[in-house]
Amino acid sequence: MKSYVISENRDSFLGMQLAGIEGVYLKTKNEIENAFLDALKNKDIGIIFLTEKAYLMMEELVLESKSKYFSPLITVIPDRYGYQRNEGMITRYIKESVGL
Repeated sequence: MKSYVISENRDSFLGMQLAGIEGVYLKTKNEIENAFLDALKNKDIGIIFLTEKAYLMMEELVLESKSKYFSPLITVIPDRYGYQRNEGMITRYIKESVGL
């Protein structure tokens, strides 16, 4: 299984490439959604990393995919400036799972 990154941030994409993770650097919502759907179909991909801004462009699609598919693992990472939201994704997941 391999990892795959979908990024709208060039620096984040290049950093992941330096770490040996394949992926794509895209700008538009349509391109990002198409790359995400293609990555979901690829059985060799075990983890899909989405930069936060790419995730926010297609949040509903990602949440729907997480509930539909067991694999691959889909995770959101910050870009080089950190998370844009006030709280991190882990805090948000914990609050959602507890029901807050």
